[in-house]
Amino acid sequence: MRHTAWRLGPPGVKVVILCGGRGIRSFPFTHYLPKPMMPIGGSPIVVHLIRNFVRQGFTQFVLSAGHRSGVLIDYFQDKQIGAEIEIVDTGDDADTGDRVLRCRDHIDGRFIVAYGDGLSDVPLARLAAFHAAHGGLATMTAVPMPSQYGVVDMQPDGRVQRMREKPLIEGHWINVGFIVFEPEVFGHWKGASLERHVLPHLVAQGAVHAYRHDGFFKSADSYKDIMEFEELMDAGALPWVVESVPA
Repeated sequence: MRHTAWRLGPPGVKVVILCGGRGIRSFPFTHYLPKPMMPIGGSPIVVHLIRNFVRQGFTQFVLSAGHRSGVLIDYFQDKQIGAEIEIVDTGDDADTGDRVLRCRDHIDGRFIVAYGDGLSDVPLARLAAFHAAHGGLATMTAVPMPSQYGVVDMQPDGRVQRMREKPLIEGHWINVGFIVFEPEVFGHWKGASLERHVLPHLVAQGAVHAYRHDGFFKSADSYKDIMEFEELMDAGALPWVVESVPA
């Protein structure tokens, strides 16, 4: 397991960013790049993510790499973005839970796990305060679930009342990462997948809370999503940007 690091920032809570998946839904672009390296506005999406953490006081990052890890290493070797970057090659085929576990030796306290292809304006100080107040092993960030399709509301006779483009589905929440973990969680770590094994196992123990966030979240699951990010930037809208927020 290769490890590359460039030390810049002061010590603090580390952020583990999952950067190793193959990004099949974004093929053929991810044949050449890790999905978090897909550019929006001239910079990789993972750089936008890191900068948002830095704005809120987090300066230590572990990039859990795999597919095309050399691209990450080459990019960050000379990049100055006000952060300490460690890159750990966790293997091409590891699942998300294993990618976190293989970074364990680079974590020395409470840490945050984020997906490298999603941006949000979640206020991290409030997330951390919520986590600390509940005393669990993990706190995930949850946002309202958006519909994949436009929705048609109609009367019993079929007359259309309104059309709503990809509305939020009331009462349903999804995990979008930005997960705060206690270091003791590794003693309860079960399975290869963070989403299918690790978190459900912790949930069964009553050790997981969810921080509800009603603000912006968007992931780059496809080239279409990248184009939508570009449209936001072209319009001067950066809805994921957060300045320091008091707890």
